[in-house]
Amino acid sequence: QVQLVESGGGLVQAGGSLRLSCAASGIILSSIVSINTMAWYRQALGKPRELVASITSGGSTNYADSVKGRFTISKDNDKKTAYLQMNSLKPEDTAVYYCNADRILTTDRVMGAKEFVDYWGQGTQVTVSS
Repeated sequence: QVQLVESGGGLVQAGGSLRLSCAASGIILSSIVSINTMAWYRQALGKPRELVASITSGGSTNYADSVKGRFTISKDNDKKTAYLQMNSLKPEDTAVYYCNADRILTTDRVMGAKEFVDYWGQGTQVTVSS
């Protein structure tokens, strides 16, 4: 099995910064072989979940128009971790932020290879006060 664990959320004043982390890891007897695209989504109260930023295995990035110039997505392949640096935060950035991996390939000591598709973390709350 695998897990995506988000961290770094919290309460910040408008204009402040936060850095979110999403660490992918195997659990029990599984280990991660590869991850395709990783992305950050967010869901504000009463709103649908929306894509914030994504980064491919090759390092290509994409951002929602609302965060361009303020947010930066990056990754550490060795640590199997994606990051979202959020600067100049606005109250409208308040949401639960979710990490997503579109494809995770793992190998299990006992069960062998397994692929996880469209895999989500549990989310981390970001609250930006005025």
